[in-house]
Amino acid sequence: MKKLILIVLSVLIVLPAFSQIKFGLKAGLSTTNLRMADLKTLTSGDTQYTVDALKGANYGFHGGAFVRFNLLSFYIQPELLFASRTDEYKVTDLNTPASEIIKKQKFNQLDLPVMLGGKIGPVRLNAGPSARLLINSPKDLIDDPDFKAMYNSLTFGYQAGLGVDIIKRITVDLRYEGSLQKYQTQIKNLTGDKFKLDDRPNAFLLSVGIMF
Repeated sequence: MKKLILIVLSVLIVLPAFSQIKFGLKAGLSTTNLRMADLKTLTSGDTQYTVDALKGANYGFHGGAFVRFNLLSFYIQPELLFASRTDEYKVTDLNTPASEIIKKQKFNQLDLPVMLGGKIGPVRLNAGPSARLLINSPKDLIDDPDFKAMYNSLTFGYQAGLGVDIIKRITVDLRYEGSLQKYQTQIKNLTGDKFKLDDRPNAFLLSVGIMF
C-alpha cells in the first residue's frame, strides 16, 4: 500500500507543470499467458494432486477512466480501470487419474497504471508502472479441506505500448503488460507447506477510448 501511495503522490506533484488536461473513458480486451516453471505436485497425507497451468491464451476485459495531462509533445496519463481475467489450470488427483479436470479462476481487480509518453508523428509511445488490487476471492483450485488457496491482494507491474488518436477524440492503444512480482497464486496445505504456482503472468491489452 505504501508503494501505491507513493505513485499517487508522485503524479500529484508533477501535474501542475502540464498545460492541457483531457478526461476520457476507455474499454478493451486482454489476452493473458500464464506460465509455470514446472509441474507442481501437492501432497497432504496420502492425497496427491498435480497442478499445471494451461499455456493457451486466456481472455479478459477492462474498462474505466483516465486523465491525460499534455505538455508540448509529452504527456502523463493516470488511469483507474476495472479489469477481469480468467486463469486455467489442469488439476489431476494422482490416486484417480481419470479425475483430471480443468479448473478456472476468475480474477476481478482494480488497475492503476500511470503512463508516461510522447508523440512521434501520429503515434504515441508510452510506458509506466501499474498497481493492481484484487477485489474478489477466486475459487479454490482443489476441492479438498487439506488445501487452502492464497492470493496476493496488491501486486505491481508495468505497461508499455503505442497508440494513436483519431480526430483528437478517439484513442486506440495496444500495450504489453508484465508483472514485477512472482506468484500471485499459492496453495498451502495443513502442514504449512506453500506451493507457488503462476510465474509472472503477462498480457496484451487492446483498448478504445473517447476523450472530452
